[in-house]
Amino acid sequence: MSKLSQHEIMALLVQLSVMLIMGRLFAELARKLKQPAVVGEIIAGLILGPTILGMLLPGWFENLFPPGSSSLVLDGFVQIAVVMLLFIAGLEVDLHIVWQQGKQAVYTSLLGLIIPFGFGFVFAYLFPVFFGSTNPSTHLAYSLFMGTSMAITALPVIARILMDLNLLKSRMGMLVISSAMITDLIGWLIFSVVLGMIGKQQNLSIMNTLLLTVGFTVAMLTIGRGIMNRALPWVNKKFAWPGGLLSLSLAICFLGAAFTEYIGIHAVFGAFIVGVALGDSEHLSERAKEIIHQFINNIFAPLFFVAIGLKVNFITNFDWALTLAIIAIAFAGKILGSGWGTRLGGFSWRESIAASFGMNARGAMEIILGLVALENGLINERVFVSLVIMALVTSITSGPLMKWILKR
Repeated sequence: MSKLSQHEIMALLVQLSVMLIMGRLFAELARKLKQPAVVGEIIAGLILGPTILGMLLPGWFENLFPPGSSSLVLDGFVQIAVVMLLFIAGLEVDLHIVWQQGKQAVYTSLLGLIIPFGFGFVFAYLFPVFFGSTNPSTHLAYSLFMGTSMAITALPVIARILMDLNLLKSRMGMLVISSAMITDLIGWLIFSVVLGMIGKQQNLSIMNTLLLTVGFTVAMLTIGRGIMNRALPWVNKKFAWPGGLLSLSLAICFLGAAFTEYIGIHAVFGAFIVGVALGDSEHLSERAKEIIHQFINNIFAPLFFVAIGLKVNFITNFDWALTLAIIAIAFAGKILGSGWGTRLGGFSWRESIAASFGMNARGAMEIILGLVALENGLINERVFVSLVIMALVTSITSGPLMKWILKR
């Protein structure tokens, strides 16, 4: 049985240490500049990766991140980080809030999903060469992916923006949060179908994969949610707190992720659905959620976002025309769709536009979506760089634009 050599173990430990230190330093810098921590963590990755260190000091870069077994193990850490990030994104979804908002949330979420999805799909389908779709056999899947990437939102980023503006508990804040929950749920379900279309090695047929995906989602949000809700009081009573809750919740997360990976859907979808089912329990306290968030956001999340900068050279793969087009489509689709939907829900035009700016934040979810597509060969590095920049621009501008329109 092969194992890591002493040099590879040392290289891995140094890599993890440098990534965590740089990620933390630049995350704190971003916070001081009133920007999301993810912005600083990605900048740290750009500095450590081929974009800056690899170009200025290629020898240092190759010594710090050498190819081989240590690189493979680091990729494993990054994959686990992605699964955990989607798990805590699912914890943010409160189905009770969705039901309370009723048809208002349906209007905002569906129009905020359908119109951006339509924009992304149509442009990618009609202009395949410009948008980087060079393989005719995957052109439909590629167009569906671009539609999904325009429609998806970043629930944790939106919640943080609303908290900063003191709007989270307002009528508009609840509508935005509930609409983002529905949009993310449907968006990840669509993306799971896209992954089943692109020639990933399948254990099952596409139809069986689709049926099992829908069945898994329904079962987890009904029967699974009920079982976990009944089991949590027993876990809290019999196991050491919070260690027992933390280990068991992550164990269920990994099992759900493993199941969806087996049926041909990426593991992140299973983790997201398990997070939704667990987070909706009345026995999972806010303090318990905060502990899970702190554990993942301060250890695994920085590893993932710093690793984004290690994947590609953002300078050589930067296409200004493609990036501007993707940013424009993202803004236009969300503002028109979410704004119109919020207006139909009974809000003023000013409030509707403010809500659409909030729904426009893509953040971590867009980046995870892009990385999964890149790893599965659906998009190229040029498109990936444009999607990451779009995610950062929409996340950075959402809060200031909401504040500006509401002040007016």
